[in-house]
Amino acid sequence: MNAWCWLFMSAAVIFYILFQGYPILCSIQYSFLDWSGLTSHAKWVGFQNYVELLHDELFWNAFVNSFQYTALIVPLELAVSLFLAYMLNDEKMKGRSLFRTMYFVPVVTTASVVGIIMIFILGVQGPVNHLLLSLHLIRQPINFLGDAKYAMPSLVLISLWKDCGTYMIYWLAGLQGVSKDVYEAATVDGANRRQTFFHIVLPLIAPIGGIIAILCIINSLKVFDIVKTMTEGGPFYATDVIATYVYRSAFSSEIGMPRLGYASAAALLFGFTVIVIGTVLNIIKGKLAKHAI
Repeated sequence: MNAWCWLFMSAAVIFYILFQGYPILCSIQYSFLDWSGLTSHAKWVGFQNYVELLHDELFWNAFVNSFQYTALIVPLELAVSLFLAYMLNDEKMKGRSLFRTMYFVPVVTTASVVGIIMIFILGVQGPVNHLLLSLHLIRQPINFLGDAKYAMPSLVLISLWKDCGTYMIYWLAGLQGVSKDVYEAATVDGANRRQTFFHIVLPLIAPIGGIIAILCIINSLKVFDIVKTMTEGGPFYATDVIATYVYRSAFSSEIGMPRLGYASAAALLFGFTVIVIGTVLNIIKGKLAKHAI
């Protein structure tokens, strides 16, 4: 029986080793090299790349921006997706399947396509500025992606719209695990929908909510595609996150010769930070779950 289990798992394990495990091991090796990735010769520098990172202002700027983005997007995604899931979990709601589809469509839309469209929509001559000017809410057009004050909030809102459907599905799965008897008992006791949600449903789905929160945090720390497409880390590195910093260091020539070894060190250092954060969050979730029991 165990042999059959391993046989069916072998394809997934092999692909994981080839496309995840091996690249990680290569990155660890590259992080100790002074190498552009374009030549056949690489110089062993030990921990010099890591030491240089500790004094790299652009790296720490991207590091802070990654956590700033996470701090902004995670509460919004969790709250909005939970609200949508709770509304769409109501069997009495007409057209709820249509609304579920509508909210999930942005998830399956390519990030590059979303980015290109949003650059036009949020542009100085775009429809958003045109609408705000028509309603006399602003006196002059706002450069949402070219102004450091608006660039990060704009990215957060676009990401919220694009990714919210994913977490909505997760919440729906949790809500559908709540017995109908719970809702009926709450109705008999005279609880309205808001009271039922906050005092009965929310505590029941809290363990699932902890898992969703961890997934949301980890995914937000890995953000790349929407930032790369819309701002490329600008203006003046105001939206530069670790993923765009690593990409620029490893593959772009805008800062000179690419530094694959240095970029690998940056990715590993941030990856280690994410692992630590994920571990701590998992421990906290486990303790909260035991306390709830």
